[in-house]
Amino acid sequence: MKKSAFFVLSIAILLAMAAAVLAQGGDEPVTFRTSPPNPAGVTLTRIASGLDRPVLVTNAGDGSGRLFVVEQTGRIWIIQNGEFLEPPFLDLSSAVTRIDGYSEQGLLGLAFHPAYAENGRFFVNYTDRSGNTVVAEYAASAVDPNVADPQSGRQLLSVEQPYSNHNGGMMAFGPDGYLYIAFGDGGSGGDPYANGQNPWTLLGSILRLDVDSEPDAGKGYAVPEDNPFVAGGRGAPEIWAWGLRNPWRFSFDRATGDLYIADVGQNQWEEVNFQAADSPGGENYGWNLYEATHPYSGGEAPADMVLPVAEYSHSEGGCSISGGYVYRGQTIPDLQGAYFYGDWCTGNIWSLYRDEAGAWQSGLFMRQPGKLISAFGEDEAGELYVVDYNGSIWRFDPTS
Repeated sequence: MKKSAFFVLSIAILLAMAAAVLAQGGDEPVTFRTSPPNPAGVTLTRIASGLDRPVLVTNAGDGSGRLFVVEQTGRIWIIQNGEFLEPPFLDLSSAVTRIDGYSEQGLLGLAFHPAYAENGRFFVNYTDRSGNTVVAEYAASAVDPNVADPQSGRQLLSVEQPYSNHNGGMMAFGPDGYLYIAFGDGGSGGDPYANGQNPWTLLGSILRLDVDSEPDAGKGYAVPEDNPFVAGGRGAPEIWAWGLRNPWRFSFDRATGDLYIADVGQNQWEEVNFQAADSPGGENYGWNLYEATHPYSGGEAPADMVLPVAEYSHSEGGCSISGGYVYRGQTIPDLQGAYFYGDWCTGNIWSLYRDEAGAWQSGLFMRQPGKLISAFGEDEAGELYVVDYNGSIWRFDPTS
């Protein structure tokens, strides 16, 4: 497969970076805004093309400046200095579910250990040939840092999936050093097994695992002692948050540690959930009692249910939310503190922020027709990227 990639560096970008440094001044991150970000100051620059069903772009946080791109079909590629490196960083195509036509299965997640520069450890999330979720750990090659050791794989976790959709798949290390993993409700439609409101199943939840301590008996990981259900017998000890339908993409604000969870809706509503950095966990986000802020199954909402901070309806245009990131880069200072998310069907991109009164404000930021937005991503500097399932990676750049 032939691939091409290019990076654009202009005087305008350099000037914007300098302006950002001057504008930020202190160390306090922007957490409130007085107005929405201005889309006129942003252009999307295509920095890569020719990919096969890309679903994620991320970085290793190791100072190398490399971008890692995940293809749903099983390969992970490196972009360095504007070029794709051959061979792929890791090829799991023989292990993941074979992708024919539209599918929510395959290689879905990638997370690098916070100390990756020292230990070379990283984690993948995929559905296997039986359609079940596997979370596994791999290591970079001791010979070539641009290639993983395919023999280093170690399975941490396997979860049976009753249907082929709603697999979640996102993984990320939180500011606490623990690994967070998203699981959908098991699939089909309407949550037929009522997994969303069952805290004893790992489905419909975000897990929080300790991958650095001695594994618990019979498991490939340890459970943090302060997980919300460890004590009291109220649910599976791995669970950090629950009541989710398909949290396809979530992210931590790298400046504040706050957690943003974009949960794909059923037939009508898409939502963004928020968890503050100081939360003890255990939030119930309501599915399938609620779809966003709207009653769905007819059951009574529990007193501790947490409603989303933003939503949009399918009648407004859209079908499936792809969560993004709070912008913490330097090239476009006007975007500071705003969270960006998009829609799979329309290519619409929204911004979300809190105003000075603490109220959440969300609005359409830009329209990108023709782009199947499968994900967003960050590089090491906090610059923002958009993943187009059609095969391209786009970067938020300042308008010249």
